[in-house]
Amino acid sequence: MRVEIKAKPAFAYLDVELQPGETIVAESDAMATMSATLDMKAKLNGGLLSGLLKKFFGGESLFINHFQNNTPQPLTLTLTQATPGDIEVKTLNGDSYCLQKGAYIASEPGVKLGLKWAGLGSFIGREGLFKLVVSGYGNVYFGAYGGIVEQHVEGEYIVDSGHLIAYEPTM
Repeated sequence: MRVEIKAKPAFAYLDVELQPGETIVAESDAMATMSATLDMKAKLNGGLLSGLLKKFFGGESLFINHFQNNTPQPLTLTLTQATPGDIEVKTLNGDSYCLQKGAYIASEPGVKLGLKWAGLGSFIGREGLFKLVVSGYGNVYFGAYGGIVEQHVEGEYIVDSGHLIAYEPTM
């Protein structure tokens, strides 16, 4: 699989090339264009109960799409987010990463989507009671309105919840 982030930082999108047999998982409204012979299956986002929890408490879609290349030649797909902005990638190696609601765009099949209690402060800040946690193995692609700036933090650092896109969970 080849995934390239293009048109950064204002109108970023994912240019995906799937080799025969490869699959990418994406948010239900992320597909902008795709090869006509690419197979797309909409699936519940982790089962009915889990999907409903992610929809109502995590701000994610009830369904996610699985795009699979079942042909003998490479096929292409373009994925994007609902608002113009930047896209980043995080490679997971058995670890976890937290995403704010609406930030998830796509991931490789080895990445699992889950929910984690975000706390009452997050709810008061209108970010919801739960946050999306991605874990497992593979790349996860996420985005936000506007540009994304990575900030390495040692010790305490305060960020308004409306400007926080993704972060490593604290132990």
